[in-house]
Amino acid sequence: MINPIFRNIMRMLFFILLQGLVVNRLDLFQGMVLPSVYIFAILMLPLETPRLLLLFVGFAVGIGVDAFTNTLGMHTSACVLLAFLQPAILRVLAPREGYEFGQRPTIQHLGLSWYLTYAAFATIIHHSWLFFIEAFSFEFFGHTLAKIFFSTLATVFLMVLGQYLIFSPDQRKAT
Repeated sequence: MINPIFRNIMRMLFFILLQGLVVNRLDLFQGMVLPSVYIFAILMLPLETPRLLLLFVGFAVGIGVDAFTNTLGMHTSACVLLAFLQPAILRVLAPREGYEFGQRPTIQHLGLSWYLTYAAFATIIHHSWLFFIEAFSFEFFGHTLAKIFFSTLATVFLMVLGQYLIFSPDQRKAT
């Protein structure tokens, strides 16, 4: 059995490399759609991950993507914001009976509708911060909102697809 810490570090590196080497090279609809698969590394962390560790992971993931894209902290700030707000998002979306210890935020553990809500809400926060920092003005507000919307759709689709590719039915409770 692989150590969970090692597994999460390997996932984090995989998603940073996937973003930097593959996804950022795609030009979808003239830059209107930019999936951010790297946030999957933050959103897949166990529910009881300490906040300080979440912030560190958010910083590490963001700085890794910034190194590939030469964006000087834009992705880092968006990832740290996402990591900071993730516990609040989880509290808002908590089932009535609460979360079980060791539970992961996956489709297999919490269901598709819960995961879609979680992923969409977190992705909208991340993308809103990232794309408004990128635009650094409200001059093209409609264009930025459209970019947030379409990029969120693409990111959530890829995260759901990733959930089904990563977790097999026999791994549901093991990871």
